[in-house]
Amino acid sequence: TGNTTRSGYNTTGPSGGAAEEEATNPQIEVAERPVMANDDLMCEKAHGSSEFPVQPNKLRWGCEPFRELAERICCHNRHDAESSGFYTSEGLTLVDEMRAAGDSPTQFYCTTSGLHLFSAPVGRTLEEFLEESEAHGWPSFRDEEVNWDNVRCLEDGEAITTTGSHLGHNLPTRVHTACQPAEGPPVRQWRNRYCINLVSVVGSPAVQ
Repeated sequence: TGNTTRSGYNTTGPSGGAAEEEATNPQIEVAERPVMANDDLMCEKAHGSSEFPVQPNKLRWGCEPFRELAERICCHNRHDAESSGFYTSEGLTLVDEMRAAGDSPTQFYCTTSGLHLFSAPVGRTLEEFLEESEAHGWPSFRDEEVNWDNVRCLEDGEAITTTGSHLGHNLPTRVHTACQPAEGPPVRQWRNRYCINLVSVVGSPAVQ
């Protein structure tokens, strides 16, 4: 099933599954590539890999008690993650607030820089976004839900901000297409799926 970090991220290879499969092999052809960056973007800066510390203002969706976790995940970490299902923990309000907004996209901002990173749901319903996130344990975004002005991916699948804050990983999902050839192996397509730590995206918009 591939190696995992202590918190459960699959960051080294495919895991089994009848309808979906995770993969981080850069040789795998996916439908749309993320915007890539060099690992130098994560070099040591003023606050670990990040140019900025966790914002001093109150963290969104009830995450203020997890400020220390946010600092570690965002600024001093390349592979570990908050625990699977953390975003649905008692006292956290993300899911309730998204349900209240319905299919209108919720905006997600970097916990350190305040840069706008994600909008969801986009190109699907809220229930589809929540179902996919629940299935994989972390808020799970697709290509069209990412603000590529501010988000980058590295060769190993690590998702980061342009200011060096760790977000999570791209774990592409194998999608079985409806139209299959009469002979030969089935045709499959890989769709990017960005599994993102909630504590990495609970900031407030940066003041321009």
